[in-house]
Amino acid sequence: MAMRKLMEKMASNSLSGEATSAAAEEGAGALVESIKAKLGAGGIGQVTEMFKGENLESNDLFAEAKNKLAGILQSKGMSAEEADAEAERTAPELVNGLKEKFQSTAEEDKEFDLSSLTNMIPGNAGDLLNKAKNLFG
Repeated sequence: MAMRKLMEKMASNSLSGEATSAAAEEGAGALVESIKAKLGAGGIGQVTEMFKGENLESNDLFAEAKNKLAGILQSKGMSAEEADAEAERTAPELVNGLKEKFQSTAEEDKEFDLSSLTNMIPGNAGDLLNKAKNLFG
């Protein structure tokens, strides 16, 4: 459902439906990888702020997500200018869609589990999991 909402928001772009769908999926995957890297580097605060929608314009993780999404859109055939504008417009929806997947209890979303993120983090993952419960507050 979350990805469908993102694709609906992106539907008016110049790409085909297939290219838009692929870009949305790749963008979500890139965001998950960025979150893992940020958590691994001790950046739980930026992840928390991003998922709460706080300080998005100054959030490095959110800026990275927008840049990656723009790059993905360009790789699918968009001009740089259109890709930047589309990423600016849809990156918040990408974050919200991913947040919904992590909160989902649906079978198809089972791989979106906070514990799978913390498995990538050195140190005391139990403490981090307790902190991660507040990511979506």
